Amino acid sequence: MFKFVLNDAACYVRSNVRDFSLNALRLLPQLPQLSPYDVNLVLRENEFVYNFPVDGVIRSYESNQLGSNWPCEDSRTEASLLHRNGFICGIFDGHAGAACGQVVSKRLLRYVSAATLPRQVLREQMMQGADSQSFLKCHNDNVDFVSMIKPIYEASFLKYVNQLLETPQRDVSSELVNAFLQLDEEISQEALASNDVRTMNVALSGAVACLVHIEGLQMHVASTGDCGAVLGVLDPETQQWQPKKLNIEHNADNMSEVRRILAEHPKEEHETVIRNGRLLSQLAPLRAFGDFRYKWSQEIMQQKVLPMFGVQAMAPNYYTPPYLTARPDVQQHKLGPNDKFLVIASDGLWDFLSPSEVVSLVGEHINSKKILEPMRLPEGETTLQEISQQLAERKAGLTRKPVDQNAATHLIRHALGGTDYGIEHSKISYYLTLPRDVVRLYRDDITITVIYFNSEHIAKLHSDVDQTEVTAPVA
Repeated sequence: MFKFVLNDAACYVRSNVRDFSLNALRLLPQLPQLSPYDVNLVLRENEFVYNFPVDGVIRSYESNQLGSNWPCEDSRTEASLLHRNGFICGIFDGHAGAACGQVVSKRLLRYVSAATLPRQVLREQMMQGADSQSFLKCHNDNVDFVSMIKPIYEASFLKYVNQLLETPQRDVSSELVNAFLQLDEEISQEALASNDVRTMNVALSGAVACLVHIEGLQMHVASTGDCGAVLGVLDPETQQWQPKKLNIEHNADNMSEVRRILAEHPKEEHETVIRNGRLLSQLAPLRAFGDFRYKWSQEIMQQKVLPMFGVQAMAPNYYTPPYLTARPDVQQHKLGPNDKFLVIASDGLWDFLSPSEVVSLVGEHINSKKILEPMRLPEGETTLQEISQQLAERKAGLTRKPVDQNAATHLIRHALGGTDYGIEHSKISYYLTLPRDVVRLYRDDITITVIYFNSEHIAKLHSDVDQTEVTAPVA
């Protein structure tokens, strides 16, 4: 259980990362100085880009991941929804090991894709022998569960679908909440029923999650824990980028969340339930998947967990569990023509950059990439002076040419190397060369997905809706 203690200490240091001087890092003379070429190799190692058909709401997405823990405890998954036009993706930040995050990143999208499908279509597909992977097409995930565990997860999925088919269709927000809670409950039941160390490791490690579901113009963001999602909106009048937060972090800085937890436990425990900004003085996120050592009864902990993992697995002042839930907050947003992109990321990014800084950086990245596109003359007659002016603007724009084509990499570079005077290469180099047993004290795993919306198609959909409402008969 030492990894639980080390994880808590690392989180505390990283939460104060802005207070650490770069000069402290430079006191480590044994660290090699990476060349710009080497830095680029490291930063771009896990890049991924996917382009969608032109006639969709989403134009493309870009993602990247830079690990700090070994193995990396973050996971990411993106997929197209089958049997209808839709997209789903998520960022999953694990703690106390990678097991829970890896499992949830695969299973949660499968649960949501089935739950949001019309019940009749779901019933027809199941009668044709569908399994958990029949309702979505993953774009960046080619690894499945090991053969010993897969049947357990498939049986749980079938049980979940049968429950869905017995209940009326709910709105998307309700289906998302139910999917989160049901998956978490099945992780618990699988660990207690199988007595397998692998399922128990999934249950005792934890993960926070931020999931995005897009179908038509409707976007839902379901979040449990402290990952973040921010929408980049372009003001049509000022041409300035505006951030719009689409989730609420569940941590001790969220006073409504603190009050919720305190209200669920006796007054005698109010001094110990949240101490030093942590649940039972240990866990930073106040909602999460797994982490059943903060959820199971004392009896289950005594019978199932302590014999396998020792008394350290029991949190101090553990009197009235559960103290933790996987229930997400869900925010709904109707996409408009001014909504240009969405960024979801694990807290490793938000430790360095604010939502407004992230939106500004991606917005600038979009503008600077335009100079890399082929020059197009405006329609109609064009004078030589206009062509000359356009060429001059492109030449001036070369100074703003982005180092990275991938916006997620662009954000990671600025997170690690950003200063008031631009990017400092040596700063990035030091962050990337810190030893494994030290690096997690200075930065967390960083995982980012940037989704670009097709403004023209969104505007057309709005126009079609408006025309339908105008021509609709009056009762």
